[in-house]
Amino acid sequence: MIAKRSIIPIFVPHLGCPNNCVFCDQHRITGSVTSPGEAMVRETIAEGLSKIPADTETQLAFYGGSFTAIPVYEQIKLLGAALPFLYLGELSSVRVSTRPDAIDDTRLTLLSEYGVKTIELGAQSMCGEVLKASCRGHTAEQTEQAANMIRECDFELVLQMMTGLPGDTKERTIETARRIIALRPDAVRIYPAVILEKTAMEAMWKSGEYKEHTVEEAVDWCAEIVPMFEREGIPIIRLGLNPTEELSGGAAVGGAYHPALGELVRSRVMLSRARVLLSCAVHSDEVDLGVNASEISVMTGQHRQNVEALKNEYGLSRVRVLKADVPKGTVVLL
Repeated sequence: MIAKRSIIPIFVPHLGCPNNCVFCDQHRITGSVTSPGEAMVRETIAEGLSKIPADTETQLAFYGGSFTAIPVYEQIKLLGAALPFLYLGELSSVRVSTRPDAIDDTRLTLLSEYGVKTIELGAQSMCGEVLKASCRGHTAEQTEQAANMIRECDFELVLQMMTGLPGDTKERTIETARRIIALRPDAVRIYPAVILEKTAMEAMWKSGEYKEHTVEEAVDWCAEIVPMFEREGIPIIRLGLNPTEELSGGAAVGGAYHPALGELVRSRVMLSRARVLLSCAVHSDEVDLGVNASEISVMTGQHRQNVEALKNEYGLSRVRVLKADVPKGTVVLL
């Protein structure tokens, strides 16, 4: 499991990507339109460190693009800019994001020599038909091979998956989660598909070739797979695209974009657990549910949706959500 640490992010939008996935516009996703140089890397690190307590474990993260697919000399320039901060102990390590087909022994050796500790791998789906329809340019088998190599070389492994891509179904999403769990990542990110303007997926959507993955559908599917990762002790470090002004301002023209998507999913998971509880237990028409103090609003649901759903489904006159001395994610009948 990945230890908690402060992250200094640097975005390398579309840098190194060998093809254009139908869903992708890294500029809009990251909010960044320029690729960093050595000076920018040093300045970003220095600025980030000035805002972080000196005794904090701090990691530099190159997000976006496919870091190990860019020319080696460019990788060395970017990684080399961080070396002085690593030598001084101001940075603890480096993180990079890349593609499964851009991993091999040579690349991993280079990353190790330059202080990289964490590799985020964009699996997206473990279904061949979904990968092909999304123009990913790699196979599920390549994801498995790359993930195993990363773990064998003692890097931390983070796997990214998407739901609702072209050709995807709820069953395929659940199977992708199963296969990702089998690779034993240290953490995962889950990104329900968002339709960005001027992407191939927008054209597919407008032509009827692709059916929109709605927020409701994404919440339903993710509420199935989130508990799967939780049961295996695999942290979900992100659920849904990070909100940006551009995405919220209209760049996300459709799909499962919601600034609070993670909370919607967690709320649905809690609702499912409350349903199981009420279906199995004897109770009156007035029910008090106990949850961790930090999850009262999550159990209640936006606009009290969960409370009203339970009242209607079980013929209850009152449902209260109260603080209880229980772990997060737990629902008990008081």
